[in-house]
Amino acid sequence: MRLRRPAHHLPVHPPPKFAGPIREDRPTGVRIAIFAAAALTVAVGVQLVLPVLSLRQPLLVSAPVVSAQIASTQTMPSLRSHVPRDVRAIYLTSWSAATPSRLREAIQLAQTTEVNGVVIDIKDYTGTVVFQTDNPLIRGLRADVSRLDLAALVDRLHSEGIYVIARIAAFQDQHLLTVKPYLAVRDPQGRIWSDRKGLGWVDPASQEVWEYLVEIGREAARAGVDELNFDYIRFPSDGNLSELRYPVYEAARETKREVIRRFFEYLTTHLRPAGVMLSADLFGLATVRPDDLGIGQIIEDAFLYFDYISPMVYPSHYALGFMSFANPADHPYEVVRYSLARAVQRRAAYARMLATISAGTDAPAPLDRIAGIRPWLQAFDLGALYPPPVIRKQMEAVRDVGLTGGWLLWSPSNRYQSATFEPEPSERASSR
Repeated sequence: MRLRRPAHHLPVHPPPKFAGPIREDRPTGVRIAIFAAAALTVAVGVQLVLPVLSLRQPLLVSAPVVSAQIASTQTMPSLRSHVPRDVRAIYLTSWSAATPSRLREAIQLAQTTEVNGVVIDIKDYTGTVVFQTDNPLIRGLRADVSRLDLAALVDRLHSEGIYVIARIAAFQDQHLLTVKPYLAVRDPQGRIWSDRKGLGWVDPASQEVWEYLVEIGREAARAGVDELNFDYIRFPSDGNLSELRYPVYEAARETKREVIRRFFEYLTTHLRPAGVMLSADLFGLATVRPDDLGIGQIIEDAFLYFDYISPMVYPSHYALGFMSFANPADHPYEVVRYSLARAVQRRAAYARMLATISAGTDAPAPLDRIAGIRPWLQAFDLGALYPPPVIRKQMEAVRDVGLTGGWLLWSPSNRYQSATFEPEPSERASSR
């Protein structure tokens, strides 16, 4: 049974417009060349142009110059001492986190089930920063409101043993493009461009936007959150893309991929001193496609700069025909397992290339120093019904590909049934 998306599902990540996995008979040399090129440039800081087999365009890879270490911006241990190895978190909007009854429901789930974390919006697509701060940049833009006392909320959740992830929507920001309209993506007539949901974007290439996002992250870190999760770290993917006009980005000078990789580097360079974990949300198809999907996202580019990569492997968001399924949403286990297995393979291949480069140096083992994989899973009805047993099939797929970092569960309504989860582990219950 196929279902229409209800109106309240606006926060759902938009479905990608690309179909199908990489062909299984694609020559292995293509993937090896891609990984080798990326890894080599990490070491020497040059650009390589490779006319890789069947790729229509040459592969252009760039990376920062580094010394004996693989990269100075690599994943570093968090300064937080209570980081769980296996994070199983549910998503909450700032409104849910600010509503006592909704917050109690989330805490109750953590007390009685395997759930041990929450992802809370601190800046969603509206651009509102939902906690007040004395930061002059944020205050100067009149972006903050007192919806949450973030430090008090974090303290309460920590007292319950709950890991706190602060979600920041990056380049989809309705407030910023209003107060700084010169940063907005526009159409040929000079009007602010909007995607299919009527939402505007700021230019992903603008370092002014990058600085603003870093300041929001720093303030959340000061409030005590354990992890900063960045979403919408990409170029627009839907709407009339032929009309896009960017105030900063110049396609003739730099690819979208290069812009997003530089942004990753900027984030980690400026936020590592804050001592929080860093994670990045990517399209689910970034796990299986070798190109940047037209939005600048390449999974290998993210591996060096974050603690965790969170691909949004929602089965409903894959195009009809993916894996030869008439409706991928009807096959949650297969779609999630296939996507994550490919991500695991690509991570291992990338680590092997880095290991070759770091051989003979004191650099740590690359597989231990690049981002882990912790996916977003679907907990909403779209394309098919998703009751607890169906949601659990996705969790089984995570386990069956050998991932141990956990999962993040996305429900736009923030309603989660306890039957979705395993009971609280005995070791956690005994430690209360």
